[in-house]
Amino acid sequence: PTYTHPPRLPPARGFKGAAAPIRGTMPNFCAAPNCTRKSTQSDLAFFRFPRDPVRCQRWVENCRRADLEDKTPDQLNKHYRLCAKHFETSMICRSSPYRTVLRDNAVPTIFDLTSHLNNPHSRHRKRIKELSEDEIRTLKQQKIDEAFEREQATQELKESKEQNTVSEEGGEEQEEESAPLTLEERENKDYLKSLFEILILMGKQNIPLDGHSVDELPEGIFTSDNFQALLEYRINAGDEVLRKRFEMTAVNLEYCSKTQQKQMLEICESCVREETLREVRDSHFFSIVTDEVVDIAGEEHLPVLVRFVDDSHNLREEFIGFLPYEADPNILAVKFHTTITEKWGLNMEYCRGQAYIVSSGFASKMKVVATRLLEKYPQAVYTLCSSCALNVWLAKSVPVIGVSIALGTIEEVCCLFNQSPQLLVELDNTISVLFQNNKEKGNELKEICRSQWTGRHDTFEVLVDLMQALVLCLDAVSSDSSVRWNNFIAGRAFVLSSALTDFDFIVTIVILKNVLSFTRAFGKNLQGQTSDVFFAASSLTAVLHSLNEVMENIEVYHEFWFEEATNLAAKLDVQIKLPGKFRRAQQGNLDSEVTSENYYKEILSVPTVEHIIQELKDIFSEQHLKALKCLSLVPSVMGQLKFNTSEEHHADMYKNDLPNPDTLSAELHCWRIKWKHRGKDIELPATIYEALHLPDIKFFPNVYALLKVLCILPVMKVENEKYEIGRKRLKAYLKNTLTEQRSSNLALLNINFDIKHDLDLMVDTYIKLYP
Repeated sequence: PTYTHPPRLPPARGFKGAAAPIRGTMPNFCAAPNCTRKSTQSDLAFFRFPRDPVRCQRWVENCRRADLEDKTPDQLNKHYRLCAKHFETSMICRSSPYRTVLRDNAVPTIFDLTSHLNNPHSRHRKRIKELSEDEIRTLKQQKIDEAFEREQATQELKESKEQNTVSEEGGEEQEEESAPLTLEERENKDYLKSLFEILILMGKQNIPLDGHSVDELPEGIFTSDNFQALLEYRINAGDEVLRKRFEMTAVNLEYCSKTQQKQMLEICESCVREETLREVRDSHFFSIVTDEVVDIAGEEHLPVLVRFVDDSHNLREEFIGFLPYEADPNILAVKFHTTITEKWGLNMEYCRGQAYIVSSGFASKMKVVATRLLEKYPQAVYTLCSSCALNVWLAKSVPVIGVSIALGTIEEVCCLFNQSPQLLVELDNTISVLFQNNKEKGNELKEICRSQWTGRHDTFEVLVDLMQALVLCLDAVSSDSSVRWNNFIAGRAFVLSSALTDFDFIVTIVILKNVLSFTRAFGKNLQGQTSDVFFAASSLTAVLHSLNEVMENIEVYHEFWFEEATNLAAKLDVQIKLPGKFRRAQQGNLDSEVTSENYYKEILSVPTVEHIIQELKDIFSEQHLKALKCLSLVPSVMGQLKFNTSEEHHADMYKNDLPNPDTLSAELHCWRIKWKHRGKDIELPATIYEALHLPDIKFFPNVYALLKVLCILPVMKVENEKYEIGRKRLKAYLKNTLTEQRSSNLALLNINFDIKHDLDLMVDTYIKLYP
């Protein structure tokens, strides 16, 4: 049997609900006597006690629990819930698939107050209060009063609607004015602002939207995600705006749908990005740089960064977002251009440089993107990126599958040793034994092993020197029968040792080491001081001449390289043989007499040398070299050239970027005279950064404009490290965030956490887009 109380209209509107804590809290049990339901039942709504003292008192009275009478409305709201079974169906409103709310006048009226009599032992903490005759009479009178109040409220609502209809008909011809916000509109804006604040906090602190994955929970069990949990936390901490909104919402259902969260996140991302893009547009000229393809929640994306000189004359490199990667390079080129110009609003006519740091296997596709952009915007010079060593970049671009596999293996070896300090100590001991007669070389290798040596100009020289130590160390770890190494490290050591002792791998790294030795010094200079970069541009011809000579005499060079590979293989006790895949393909061909030496010449040496020659010609185009020649504008370079320079011949390509191109020649003459006849105690600025910060630089407007454009070329390094934090924060985000928890929206908020954000703008944008 059930005991039913009459509903009663409250004197004030109630507040609306909250969410649960971030990581799966304890379930809320229904506070009603003789009810054992709990909030993990996602098919049944649970509601918190209202904070309005009068209505909260009515809920407590109807529950008939004496132990709740001394609790404050605050305590009841935070810690006690009633399930939907205790409310008339007319009191519950499902306003959308994601929200179940109580009506403002809802009072629980359906309770089981007698079943405990059949089982006296069931009466525990939910002790039921017995009513006196006076209390029963009072309840009956309340029922009569509430029925009257309900009828009166219905009549008032009807009259109000009639008045509104008359008012609307009479005001059709009035001009529409920007009327002040209504109370409801103000409350809605405050509510949205609270939601945006939570999303921004989650982005900045790198808190994923989802809490538990679906796989972790039994079917039919509800648990709040992290967003809803922070809502709950804010409500409990006193956020009146959210409390009003969700007071009567079921606590075990979604407050804010995934669709709405996504819409709001996209607006957050767009507004934060716009702060950076506004500075880029003010600067006029910029360059685009992409980093290696990354996995964002199971989908491949290209991280995009932008280089520009800000109002304080500082070269900055900022992360502006992820671009979904496309397998088809032509589609990728179109989407890349569309995103930058239409979605992000940058004018590519002002783009003066483009560079792409790519993983092995992606180089050819990004080259198509660069070519398409160059066709449309000839001044968007295709260059190397200063943060990537030339030799590493060239190796990743080689279109030979064996090279891609070898580079992947090298990265895995470096990653394994960096993950385990104990493993590095083991490698140190192995190096000490192998290099006991050359301690200086041994110490140098130990130091290198503690850095990201896979990004060095001499990566392949280092690897060849380390090969024996790496193999011996990995063999010792994988065969160790003690409990020193866990199964993961022992297993990886075995796999990587097998990969390193594959003759195909040994030949590949030896040939790469020898071919790239011709570009090593050239590449190192490109990442050096401004004067090094200037003189490197002049040495490209000699580098290409050397590589062409190698190509003409490839038989002789390959013979030496192959001999070096066989000697290293013998040292590691590795059998010299053709790759298994090739041997299996040739099983039926009895006439095949291909030797290992000839095979690797045709499949590896020839295509590698040919590709590197062509890649150097493409990346160091005539425009690129002209731009680098303009670096003679930097006073220290002028000094080294005895002030006998002619920048005007190379600056033609930037003529339209100058404020006063007609006076360029005269201005350059004055610029040279200024530094040639400087005082003895005045040092020549050695970098573009120093030149841009000269107090009188604005007296040379053409020189200033040229230096700004040269500065943003991706090949030029960012002199002040604090302005290169975009890439570092991107790497940190990717390293610290699980692949499935990554979000392109939240990533931008996390990486650009120090950029100011306008909450009012976000709210207004949201209301306009999703009215």
